[in-house]
This record gives sequence, C-alpha cells and structure tokens, in this order.
Amino acid sequence: MPAVDKLLLEEALQDSPQTRSLLSVFEEDAGTLTDYTNQLLQAMQRVYGAQNEMCLATHQLSKQLLAYEKQNFALGKGDEEVISTLHYFAKVVDELNVLHTELAKQLADTMILPIIRFREKDLTEVSTLKDLFGLASNEHDLSMAKYSRLPKKKENEKVKTDVVKEVAAARRKQHLSSLQYYCALNALQDRKRVAMMEPMIGFAHGQINFFKKGAEMFSQNMNSFLSSVADMVQSIQGELEAEAEKMRVSQQELLSVDESVYAPDFDVAAPQINRNLIQKAGYLNLRSKTGLVTTTWERLYFFTQGGNLMCQPRGAVAGGLIQDLDNCSVMAVDCEDRRYCFQITTPNGKSGIILQAESRKENEEWICAINNISRQIYLTDNPEAVAIKLNQTALQAVTPITSFGKKQESPCPSQNLRNVELENDKIVPKAAVPGPDADELIAPGTPIQFDIVLPATEFLDQNRGSRRINPFGETEDETFPEAEDSLLQQMFIVRFLGSMAVKTDNTTEVIYEAMRQVLAARAIHNIFRTTESHLMVTSQTLRLIDPQTQVTRANFELTSITQFAAHQENKRLVGFVVRTPESTGGEALSTYVFESNSEGEK
Repeated sequence: MPAVDKLLLEEALQDSPQTRSLLSVFEEDAGTLTDYTNQLLQAMQRVYGAQNEMCLATHQLSKQLLAYEKQNFALGKGDEEVISTLHYFAKVVDELNVLHTELAKQLADTMILPIIRFREKDLTEVSTLKDLFGLASNEHDLSMAKYSRLPKKKENEKVKTDVVKEVAAARRKQHLSSLQYYCALNALQDRKRVAMMEPMIGFAHGQINFFKKGAEMFSQNMNSFLSSVADMVQSIQGELEAEAEKMRVSQQELLSVDESVYAPDFDVAAPQINRNLIQKAGYLNLRSKTGLVTTTWERLYFFTQGGNLMCQPRGAVAGGLIQDLDNCSVMAVDCEDRRYCFQITTPNGKSGIILQAESRKENEEWICAINNISRQIYLTDNPEAVAIKLNQTALQAVTPITSFGKKQESPCPSQNLRNVELENDKIVPKAAVPGPDADELIAPGTPIQFDIVLPATEFLDQNRGSRRINPFGETEDETFPEAEDSLLQQMFIVRFLGSMAVKTDNTTEVIYEAMRQVLAARAIHNIFRTTESHLMVTSQTLRLIDPQTQVTRANFELTSITQFAAHQENKRLVGFVVRTPESTGGEALSTYVFESNSEGEK
C-alpha cells in the first residue's frame, strides 16, 4: 500500500475498511501528539515558574542586601566598605529584577500561550470530532440494520419509506461528521509543526532580548566595579591567610607549654605569689546556704573594681556587686573539708561570704589583693607603688626569729636597705622621732605568738552550765565585778594578730615596733589566718571574748596596761603593753597587737 500523509475525503462516504484502517493510524498519531503536548506544556510551565521565582528571589535579595546596614553587629570591622559595595549590588540586582520581570512576561505571551492555544483549540477539536464521528457511525449502523430487516410484502411500503429516509439521514450525518473529522486530522499534521516551533521561537527571542538589554545596561560600568571588588576581596583574602597563619603559630606556641600549666595546683610546694596586687580576677567557688544545714558551691567569675568585689555569671553581660571591700577583713578558713577557702568579713564584724580558690597561689593572691584593697590603696595616685612599698616595708623592716640578729649585726647595710629604713621612718608617728633603737625595745629573736590559745580546763569551766567553784573561795562575780555595775562598757570587734615580749613600756614606740615585727612575720611566713573576737572595754578590764561560745579568751586588768596606741598610718591597728607578775618575783612586759573594724583611736 503506498504511503499516504492525509485522509481522502472522497472515500469518506464509502467508509471502507481500508479507509477505517488509515483513519486509525491518524487517530493514534493524534493521541501521541496530545500526550507529548501535555508533557511539553509542563516543561515550559516549569521554565516560566522558575523565571517568576527568579523575579521574586532577586527582589528579596535586593532587600536583604540593603538590610545589612541596619544590622547591629557587635564587631563592625570594615563595614563601611561592605555597606557601600552591597548598596551598589542591590541597585544592580534591582535592575536585573526589572529585566527578569520583562522576560517572565514575554515567556508567558510567546511560549506558554501558543502551546496552550494549540492544545485547547486543535487537539480538543480533534477529540470532539472523533466523538461525533463515532456517534454518527453508530446511528448509521443501527439504521442499516433496521433497513435490512424490512419484509417483502407490499403492505409495508409506508414503513419501508420511513426506514429508507432514516438510513439516508444517518448516512448523510455520518458523511458530514467524517468529512469534518478527516479535515481536522489532515490539518493537524501541519499545525503540529507550527505549534512545536512557535513557543521555542518566543523563548529564544525572550532570552536574546534579556541578555541584550543586560549587556547594554551593565557592560559599561560593571567591568570596572567588579574589578575593584575583586581586588578588594583578594586583599581581604590575603589578610585572612596571613592572620590564619599568625593564629596557627600562636596556637602552636600556646600548646607547646608545659603540661603543668593545666594543673590547678601544680606549684603547691613553692608558688610564686604576687602580694602587691590591687586588683584581681578569676573563677572562685561561692558558698551559699540552701537550708539550715545544707550548702551549695557555685563556680562564678569574680573580679575587683575599685573597692568592690564583683561577680559575673557565665553568659551575663555585666557583673554585679557582691561585697564592699573597704575596711573589710579577709582570712583563710576551714570550710566543709575543702581546701583553699577564705572568708571576707564586713567592717561591722558580720561574717560575709566564703569563697574557694582553685590553688594555693590563687588563694593567697586573693587574700593579699583584698587586704590591699581594704586599706584603700587604690585611691592613691600610684597604687601599685604604694602596695609594693608597704609589702617591702613589712618584709625588710623586720626579719623572722632565726635571722633577726643577723640583720641587726650586719656591719655594712646596702643602700637599698637604708632607703627602706628611711621609708619606714616616714610611717612612724612624728612624736616618736627620734626614738630608741629596736634592740632597746624588743630583744632580737623574741618569739611571736599568733593566736590566743585557751587552756582546755579553762574552756570547760567557762562553758559549764553551773557556777564554777574557785578553790580560793572566790566567785565569778568577784572575778569580774564590772559585769553588774560598770562605769564604762563598750564592745569592739577585733582580730588578734600577735603578741610578743618587750623590754620596756616607757614609750609607745615599743607598740609600733611590735606591730612592724608581727605584720612582717605574718607576711614572711604566709600566715593570713586571724581569730576574730569581741573586745569588751569596761572601767576595770579589757576582756577578749569568743563570739561563738562567749568564752573569755583573755582578761587584762586596766591597772596592768601601761601603754596603749593606735598606728597613725593604718588606723585599724591597735596595741597595748601589759605588765604581769612572774613567779620569780619580777614583772614581764608583753605587747598585744590587734586589727579592729573601727578606728583604733576609739
């Protein structure tokens, strides 16, 4: 059978099997074309959707580029250059957005619309005519079957005439529908070629116009701008690489240190302690009560600021005030079987906070720093020099028991030692200049007692609920008659620093010399622990009372106190000389040194 490319309209009326077979080929081709057209339309709609998304994306990108200027960056290095560059890019993106919008509209008109028109008009028309042709063919077959069943009798002429008319009408209807159907199928072969190429012509023209306008818009100014931006980025990249190399070297140097720096207490045997600190910062454990007998410890960051101790939890923006350090006292304490604990006491004697350091070095440096701050050294013009001077004065003015004599017997003191002695003379009260030598006041090598230890029998007697019976027939009321009727009675909060035997009580210089030796000995031997007591001053005695147990640690008759003085530089240092009889018949002189929360002159 020769190849054909269209249906013959002349054979539509005959409707032969050959024509029907050829018609099925055209119908199969039309069905394949319909499926392909639907798939092609989906692909084109995806392109159009992507173009619309590009319009929205470029618009959003432009807004985000402009929003960089409104961001509150904590670190704004080089932001001026970045802001100006992003502003220019935002302008470029806005212009590109206009072009993308025009391209999207052009794709809708020249690519999407033609293929939709082809599908809705031509393919839908072929499908409709196919349905009509099938209905007409069924009607023709029914009428022909009815016509074939007509009888031969003449009395049925009227019925025969009606059936013939029905067959003629059905055949004419089938002929008309087949002609329309064949024409549509023949025309579809040419229309499909146009329908496939017309959308792509529109797509190509749209893209060409887009790139052409973009080249005309940006080719003049964008080249120089992009070149300058590329140079800037390359420069920044070079700086970044140099900084990265520098950080890498620094990291290697920091990691090459000895492993002992990671240990919290690696130098516990002989730590290098800086006693001249006027400010300190670091992590400490803070003790807090959570109940009557339960406590918790919280690791927080502490730092000093002027005369205040501040605390800043991790993640907090700023620190808060924990304790006012002016005129306060600090001492090492034993707390809950923990090491390196110290307690800060307020000027009125109330127990303040208890903190724990992570090492012996940190513990002692915190104690030294708080002691220096409590003296208000930070208010001077050169607090570091004042702190160094005070500590050097304490260390060089007096030597411990084992080397005190060697210091005094040195035939050729150095110039530095003479300078220190001159500085020490400045803090001695003016009334004492000139004064006796130290050897005339206190014997070299005199031992120093740093605590008042109450005998066990005395402690039990004073804690006993019933009245103590004196073997000499005296009672407690007779021992301290001022408890009931005293002309003067006032309580002071003090901390016992030390006591030592002296040679004379004729001058207050002996008290100042004892103060210097006690403080120097504490500094040299790292003795920071002090015992807080209540000093009861009455018209007859001075009583040192334990604030916890109310036990009298020591009792001094006013008649036995021969000298009393307060240090003229450190107003909180007080001392007095006590004359006590000895078993040999003579009298012994001892000086007691205290630190008071209030001024010693009171």
